[in-house]
Amino acid sequence: MPLTDAQVRNARYNRDGTGNRLSDGGRMYLQLDKSGAKYWRMNYRFAGKDKTLALGVYPDVSLAAARKKREQVREKLAAGIDPGTAKKAEKRAARIAAANSFEVVAKGWMEERKTVVEICQYEKTLARFKNDVFPWLGKRPITQIDAPEILAVLKRVNGRGARFTAHRIRSEISRIFRYGIKEGLCKSDPAKDLIGAIPAPVEKHFASITEPVKVGEMLRAFDGFSGTFTVLCALKLAPMLFVRPGELRQAEWPQFNLEKGEWRYFVSKTKTEHLVPLATQAIAILRELHALTGQGRYVFPGARSRLRPMSEATINAALRRLGYDTRTEITGHGFRAMARTILHEELGHKPEVIEHQLAHAVPDKLGSAYNRTKFIRERRILMQEWADYLDRVKAGAEIVSISTHR
Repeated sequence: MPLTDAQVRNARYNRDGTGNRLSDGGRMYLQLDKSGAKYWRMNYRFAGKDKTLALGVYPDVSLAAARKKREQVREKLAAGIDPGTAKKAEKRAARIAAANSFEVVAKGWMEERKTVVEICQYEKTLARFKNDVFPWLGKRPITQIDAPEILAVLKRVNGRGARFTAHRIRSEISRIFRYGIKEGLCKSDPAKDLIGAIPAPVEKHFASITEPVKVGEMLRAFDGFSGTFTVLCALKLAPMLFVRPGELRQAEWPQFNLEKGEWRYFVSKTKTEHLVPLATQAIAILRELHALTGQGRYVFPGARSRLRPMSEATINAALRRLGYDTRTEITGHGFRAMARTILHEELGHKPEVIEHQLAHAVPDKLGSAYNRTKFIRERRILMQEWADYLDRVKAGAEIVSISTHR
């Protein structure tokens, strides 16, 4: 007679060893163990041999679920398949799929990339995937993910208004698949077919101030900053040196030669060595700061630990503290646009000289993308004239456009 739910639920192991196998018919039975566990088993015959197949443990596998598994075993036998061999193959495939899940492959790509990007960039990428990708694609075998699945992830991100992030995620997913192809974990990149699937984001430039009068007002506002001396120095040097914010905050003392008036460092964005000529005003600020932070590695150490550089949010936080809106008025990165515009339009410096000082990889007629010492004489003049110009607008002097360098 078939078992009932009540019989299965109330079945108990007999110490005398009798009655511990309860049949449900069709060669399936419930095996009672002295530990109290209840195992579903099924006997079958294949290729002239008697075999036993485990169907699960009660109550994780209910009576109804066990019966369904029994029918699946019968179907395999009818098709000439050994259910035991098929089960082992399925388990092996599941292990391989888990080892090659999208999350595992993605983290492999991130670890490889970790050696060539800043740690903060690695952490941002990982956080982005934990929030927007892994919950939906993480456990899926990378070989089974198709373009519609990826598009659903991108639409979810775009739907909350983060279009730039959606485009970045598509690009990063594509790179993960290409990493998987390289490692022999998958054969194609479905993300490449989604280029253009999400509308292009409206380009927004970093907020910047380019009017001389307003530049002067901002520089005078710096003098009223009530934060730490280290941040004040960073705030003063940011517009004067107009390097990328990450390059400034991670500046290290061994990179500076104050006697020669030079700062040499490696630009991770363009993978090039860069040289920043230091105006006398910049040298003066750095000499004063050296007394405070010169014994450590970083010119602008973090507030909590001198073993780490200043936080990437510090400059923008200081600007907001001074009353500036970093979305519409000025950001730490906006000092570059400010310098580029004024150096060309107000001070008449050549665009190619400015671009080299900005460490932009702009090919010249000979195909040379960037040379850290190219235009160095002109760049030394440019940096000193720029610092002098900032002093003049800060003092409220009348500024007259000149074109001697055009």
